[in-house]
Amino acid sequence: MQSERTPGLHIGIIMDGNGRWATARGLPRALGHKAGVEAIRRVVEAAPKQGVGTLTLYAFSCDNWKRPETEVSALMGLLRLYLRNEIARLIENGVRLSVIGRRDRLPEGLAADIARVEAATVTGRALHLRVAIDYSARDAILAAALAGAGRKDIGREAFSALVTGDACVPDVDLVIRTSGEQRLSDFLLWESAYAELHFTERHWPDFDAADLAEARAAFQRRDRRFGGLGATSAAA
Repeated sequence: MQSERTPGLHIGIIMDGNGRWATARGLPRALGHKAGVEAIRRVVEAAPKQGVGTLTLYAFSCDNWKRPETEVSALMGLLRLYLRNEIARLIENGVRLSVIGRRDRLPEGLAADIARVEAATVTGRALHLRVAIDYSARDAILAAALAGAGRKDIGREAFSALVTGDACVPDVDLVIRTSGEQRLSDFLLWESAYAELHFTERHWPDFDAADLAEARAAFQRRDRRFGGLGATSAAA
């Protein structure tokens, strides 16, 4: 079922630094990922209050399958727990959950868990939470190109719908990456054509509502020109 567009900013977050957070504390990496789930809860609750309508979180890339099997298993287990434990909270807070990325390589039963939560939260209007799992922006663009092959009349909006799988998903306004890294890592490449970028040294498990507000404040100070002159340049 396709939703109406949720008003507000579209923010994408590359949640980086769980392992480094744990290592710095002498803890197993799996506990860093567990702490990262708590950060997700904080940010999801804070986002609608800060004018965010769509929030896309990069949880697991196609390249993350290269990590040790024990770590991948722990991540998938945390995802399963999140889906089962958070469904009531998501419904109560009006949050619609969508998962983007491949589902055919997920552990048995996980795709069914995802579909169940998606169906249960489809009417949520306060926030559209999109979680990228086994995701590659380049693969999404390639799939859209193949789906649109031979259609001479296809325009940007129609192609965007093929890339995102939902015509109501707006372009990304702001991409945040935590833990000091400064790259997109195959995340929302098409949708982020004119996105502002915000990089923070804070590891994801420490990220909270105040950090989100700081990123939004920095975003609001930007002069977004979209190829034109923009308000500041036009007034000069």
